[in-house]
Amino acid sequence: MQPRIPRPTVIAAIIVGMTVLTLAGFLLPALWYEIVDRRDAGRLVLALLGAGAAFALYARLLWQNLMRRTAPAHGLGLAAIAAICWALPPLLGTGQGWGNALLVPAGLIAVVLPVREAIAVTAAATVLTPVYGVLLGLPALTVMYEVTGVPLGAFSGYVTVWLFHVVQELREARAELARSAVGEERLRFARDLHDVLGHSLQAVALRAEVAERFLERDDGRVRKELTEIQTMARDAVRDVREVVRGYRATSLRTELDGMSAVLRAAGIRCERPEVSPDLPAHVHEPLGWVAREAATNVLRHSSATWCEITVRSGRGEVRLEIVNDGAARRAAGDAGSGLAGLAERITAAGGAFQAGPAGDGTFRVAAAVPAKGVA
Repeated sequence: MQPRIPRPTVIAAIIVGMTVLTLAGFLLPALWYEIVDRRDAGRLVLALLGAGAAFALYARLLWQNLMRRTAPAHGLGLAAIAAICWALPPLLGTGQGWGNALLVPAGLIAVVLPVREAIAVTAAATVLTPVYGVLLGLPALTVMYEVTGVPLGAFSGYVTVWLFHVVQELREARAELARSAVGEERLRFARDLHDVLGHSLQAVALRAEVAERFLERDDGRVRKELTEIQTMARDAVRDVREVVRGYRATSLRTELDGMSAVLRAAGIRCERPEVSPDLPAHVHEPLGWVAREAATNVLRHSSATWCEITVRSGRGEVRLEIVNDGAARRAAGDAGSGLAGLAERITAAGGAFQAGPAGDGTFRVAAAVPAKGVA
C-alpha cells in the first residue's frame, strides 16, 4: 500500500503547479512563435533552457516557502530568476511576447524576502521594470501593464503563501483542540471514576467491618450488613456503567441520604438535613459530588465522632457546608485527593469551593453554586 500523502503537501503541490502554469501562459505566445514560425533550433534551445530554468527555480523557491523552509540563500535564487527573465527579451527579441518575462520574478518578491525588504524591492521593481521595457522598445501597452503588474504580482504571491500558512495553522489548532478535548475527557472520566468508586468501596469496606464485629453476637445484624453490602456493590456497578456512558446524574438529596446513613453506620453522629424540593436542577450534580467526596474523606482520612451538614439557599446561591470534628486527628496534609476535583467541578459551575481545618479542631468543606445556571 502506498503511503498516504498528507493533505497540506497535496495543496502545496497544486499551488506550485497552478502558479507555474499561469506564468508559462505569459510566455506561451513567445514560445509558440519560436517553435512554429521562427524554427531556429539555437534560439529554441536558448528559449527552452532559459524559461525552464526560471520556472524550475521559481517552483522550488515557492515550494520551500510554502513548507516554511525559508533560507537567506533564497534571495540569491530570486536574483537568478530575475537575471534570466531580464536577459531573455534582449537575446530573443521583444516583438513576440518575450517582454512578458520581465514580470515573472514579481510573484516571489514578497514570498522570499522579509516584509520591509520586499516592500522596498517591489517599489524599485515597479519603477525599474517599465524603464527597462522602454529601453528595450517594448510596446507602450506592455510597459503600462508592467507598472501595475509588478506590485499586483508581488501582492498576489504574498497572499497565496499567507493564506496557505493560515489554513495550516487553523488545521493544527483544530487538531490541538481535539487532542485537548480528549485529554479533558480522560481527566473528567478519571475524576468521576475516583469519586464513584472511592465512596462506594469505602462504604462497602465499612459495612464489612461492621458485619465482622457482630459476627459472633448478632446474626440478624450480620445478615442486614451483608444485604447492604450487596446493594452497595450493585449500585457501584451501575454507577460505573453510567459514568462510562456519560449519563450519570447526581442528586443532592440522594447523596445526602446515603452520606448520613453511611456515617451513622460508622458510629459518627450525623443528621440528614432538610433539602428544599424547590432547589434548581443544575445545583444537584455539583453539590451532590461534594457530599459524596466529603463522606469518603470523613471515613478515610479522619476519626470524626460527629458531622454536621447544612444546606442553605439565598442571596442568589445554594450553599452546602459539611463540618466534622476529625481535623485534629487528620494526618498532616491529608485532605483527600478528590478535593482538587471538587474545586474544578464547582468552579466550572460558576461557584466557589473551600476546604480545610477551621482552627477549632474541625474540618470544614463549603461549596456555593449560583441559583441561576451558568450560560
